[in-house]
Amino acid sequence: MAISKMYVGNLVYAVTSDELKELFSPYGTVASATVIEGKGFGFVEMSTPEEAAAAKTALDGKDFQGRKLKVDEAKPPREKGSGGYGGGRGDRGGNRY
Repeated sequence: MAISKMYVGNLVYAVTSDELKELFSPYGTVASATVIEGKGFGFVEMSTPEEAAAAKTALDGKDFQGRKLKVDEAKPPREKGSGGYGGGRGDRGGNRY
C-alpha cells in the first residue's frame, strides 16, 4: 500500500470523526479522520503508508460497534459527469424528424 489515505466502510451512522480517529490511533499518527454524515463510511489518513498498512491489516473485518469494518485504500474521487449515458446531443442515434 503506497497511499496513506483509507476508505472505512460499514460504519454505524452514529460514529463520529473523533471515534474514528481514536480507533485508528493505536496504529500510528492519524493526520485526519472524517465520517461522511448519514452515509455509513468515512476516510482516515495516516502520516505514513506503513502506518496505513498496519491499520488496514488490523482493522479490516474487525467488529466495531456491532458492524464488521471494511478498510481499504481510498480511491480518487470520480470526475463529475463521467459515466452514465453520455451527456451530449446526438449520442442516441440518428436525427428524428
